[in-house]
Amino acid sequence: MAVKPKPRTILEPIAESAVDSCNSPIKSLVLSKLSDEQTLIYVGTLSGALLSYSIRHSQNAPAEISFLNRITIPGTGIGVNSIHPVVQIGKIIVHSDGFLFLLDSSLAEPAKRVGLFKGVTASCRRIRSRKYGSNLSNDGGSHTNHVDNGNSGSSSNLFAVGVGKKLVLAELILSGSLVIMKDIQGFFDGIIITLLWVGDSIFVGTKIGYYLYNCVNGQCDLIFSLPDSSSVPRLKLLVRDLRVLLMVDNVGIIVDMVGQPVEGSLVFKEAPDSLSEIGNYVVAARDSAVELYHRKTGCCVQRFTVSGDGNGGPCMLADEENESGKLVLVATSLKVFLLKLGIIFFSWHPFCSVLICYGKVSGEEQIKDLLRKKSFKEAIFLVEELDSEGEMTKEMLYFIHAQVGFLLLFDLHFKEAVDHFLLSENMQPSELFPFIMRDPNRWTLLVPRNRYWGLHPPPTLLENVIDDGLTAIQRAAFLKKAGVEIAVDDEFLLNPPSRSDLLESAIENMIRYF
Repeated sequence: MAVKPKPRTILEPIAESAVDSCNSPIKSLVLSKLSDEQTLIYVGTLSGALLSYSIRHSQNAPAEISFLNRITIPGTGIGVNSIHPVVQIGKIIVHSDGFLFLLDSSLAEPAKRVGLFKGVTASCRRIRSRKYGSNLSNDGGSHTNHVDNGNSGSSSNLFAVGVGKKLVLAELILSGSLVIMKDIQGFFDGIIITLLWVGDSIFVGTKIGYYLYNCVNGQCDLIFSLPDSSSVPRLKLLVRDLRVLLMVDNVGIIVDMVGQPVEGSLVFKEAPDSLSEIGNYVVAARDSAVELYHRKTGCCVQRFTVSGDGNGGPCMLADEENESGKLVLVATSLKVFLLKLGIIFFSWHPFCSVLICYGKVSGEEQIKDLLRKKSFKEAIFLVEELDSEGEMTKEMLYFIHAQVGFLLLFDLHFKEAVDHFLLSENMQPSELFPFIMRDPNRWTLLVPRNRYWGLHPPPTLLENVIDDGLTAIQRAAFLKKAGVEIAVDDEFLLNPPSRSDLLESAIENMIRYF
């Protein structure tokens, strides 16, 4: 049975910047990765402004967000709906006010309206995938499906455009022009509201339901109907396992590339305003609250607000869409007060937009946090998860088993402690000698010093470990009666063990280890 994850810190703020949005709410947000240390941020507002920022993040220096440029999309009335950077040729496609606009990635030149399309209701860029693999590419690449015109090179890019009930497939060629490749009509009941194109599959969302169009055989099927009272459909690609999240109000249904439900559904507290993904977690934003849900368990494992009073208005989220990255960007409009690194700043504007970049906390730090709280089962669950996903070396796995073993030993769980010692292949028997023989002895010098995280006391004789542990249990029982929260096993509090039973268990398990 899977362990229910306890709350822990997975995302932490690493950089922040105010946004000069001229008191206009942020409507769209996207991250465009340039390198391992630099990512571009594009922000679209309700008033039609498009702003660019750069975030630099490395292990050797603090992350920093800096403003680059600003441009106004002409003739807008409903704001910037979506932004699609095309890094390979230095272009951006923007959907705004029923039209598509072509811009250079630096925003140095005026926006050019694409005359091929009018009444655009949704748009997306094709994400090329290795068949059912975890590596995704957004470079267009060479295509094998029947919508390709045969001239696609490594820099070609395909787009899907919803125009009312019609789906149009187009290619952005090297010259910076869009060329229509195929019109698809008669399949969709209702206006196309959202699109997602991965490999040969195009997911289409309308108020009626979700459709799946196959680019190879031209087949289109309604894969999920929506109730009349449901909220606006929303699609989110889950890059890590190549899945798609279909939102139905506050429920996220996970399907594969052929539209078949897989895994379990995610149930959010409320219908999210925005979604993103990082590692094994789906990030959902609603008003000023951001929550992280574990994909496998469906549990909320972290929750935070991006304003001091929790009333900062709607949030927009962005992640590194074509890969399972380590950054999540949060944009919000804060009323009156801004919370910045624990300091409250007064804002004279009725609305002031802010960008906050969150980075993923390393697995080791998450495990340390759980061990400090004595959440041993949750820590081991996380260790096994990271190991199965190839995010942890065998040496670190053995190290953590030994660390958990020492913590359990000092918590008087001798059987469980030895079980973990036996799973640690690089732990030396001499490390346990200080528990069974007095210093000085010739083996003490063989024991590595400061080898672990410093979460447990120095080794001492088992009799001392047991006496200190029983004293801690007595103290904890007293504190619990006084209403103080403590991190001690409830079983020991309800049925305190005897010293003789603990000593017998300690000796038996030490013999078992040796």
